[in-house]
Amino acid sequence: MAAKLTPRGRLALRAARLASWASQRAGRGKGSMIGGLIALKIDPTLLRQLGRDRRTVLITGTNGKSTTTRMTAAALATVGDVATQQDGANMDAGIAAALTAAQDAPLAAIEVDELHLPHVADALEPAAIVLLNLSRDQLDRVGEINMIERKIRAGLARHPSAVVVANCDDVLITSAAYDAPKVVWVAAGSGWGLDATSCPRSGEPIIWEPGTDGTGDHWRSTGADFARPTPQWWLDADTLYGPDGLVLPMSLTLPGRANRGNAAQAVAAAAALGADPAAAVAAAAGVGEVAGRYRTMQLGAHRVRMLLAKNPAGWQEALSMVDPTADGLVIAVNGQVPDGEDLSWLWDVRFEHFEGVQVVASGERGTDLAVRLTYADVPHTLLPDPSAAIASCPPGRVEVLANYTAFRDLNRKLEARA
Repeated sequence: MAAKLTPRGRLALRAARLASWASQRAGRGKGSMIGGLIALKIDPTLLRQLGRDRRTVLITGTNGKSTTTRMTAAALATVGDVATQQDGANMDAGIAAALTAAQDAPLAAIEVDELHLPHVADALEPAAIVLLNLSRDQLDRVGEINMIERKIRAGLARHPSAVVVANCDDVLITSAAYDAPKVVWVAAGSGWGLDATSCPRSGEPIIWEPGTDGTGDHWRSTGADFARPTPQWWLDADTLYGPDGLVLPMSLTLPGRANRGNAAQAVAAAAALGADPAAAVAAAAGVGEVAGRYRTMQLGAHRVRMLLAKNPAGWQEALSMVDPTADGLVIAVNGQVPDGEDLSWLWDVRFEHFEGVQVVASGERGTDLAVRLTYADVPHTLLPDPSAAIASCPPGRVEVLANYTAFRDLNRKLEARA
């Protein structure tokens, strides 16, 4: 059933549709963002109206939001129609556009920027909130990571009825969710621990110890009664384990250990809303390309696979997905506002393990990257234009790893050429 809107809300949606139409006619894109912005200017309460009478899952974290949202939407679709973003627009305007596009859907899987989670949750009153991970990301825009953890923790406290699906392998996420009354703990893995070496509650060191229960390594604070909770869901190389002895084979289309953790949290969230876990696993496993990420396309003599990374933790995970037998690797880095203009984080990423692959540094900030690769003893060439960088690689398979705007711009160009 469509959300019941006030007269002002209906006017806002009419204006949004007109703005979106004008944007499309002008060749400026789909127009969903401009439509959402205008709608919220006319009626700031529109999100609350659009969220009414839906069961909504909010998904947030530093890395993996778009992928987990796509998997959660697929898993929830085994229960009913789902409203969700198709383009990763995870702030208010994009969320309003997604809910507007599927007003009749009784379910929603909504990606949310970490800083926006508290007020979006206040507007949408979610049935579940998925917390993936927290690490440094665009310090010039976002701020210190412990501040974000405290804001999320305070936001969750206002929604005690929401089921919080939290990654217990991430110290900061665990701290944010630790006091929530309804928590489903998932051992989704944490490949990056440099932002949680100290306890967010006491400031004392965090100690990691080998686990003996088969759910992964354990951690504990040395300065507070704060330790890794026992997970209800965990996974290994090919199996997802759940409550009450649930054992489900899980083989994903998407690569990487992090995506297995994303799938585990998506399935746990869908199960919390009534989905059959086996059907949810099958649906999540079928998710392939996510807004161009992991896409493979043939461009002349090159078969190109696109990978996206936006911060040190994401880069480290994406680098682990790079096929070392590929014929070429293009690493493209920009430093625009959506990327974060401070690229000092490049020095936190381990680039040292590439041997036998032709590496090309590229992007608007390709020179910064080239300096980092030089210090990492990675032989490379420098070509600022990513398309030219791909063309310079030997014929065959080329892996392309790019940050946000470099990925976006190259993806558009390659789509046009393809």
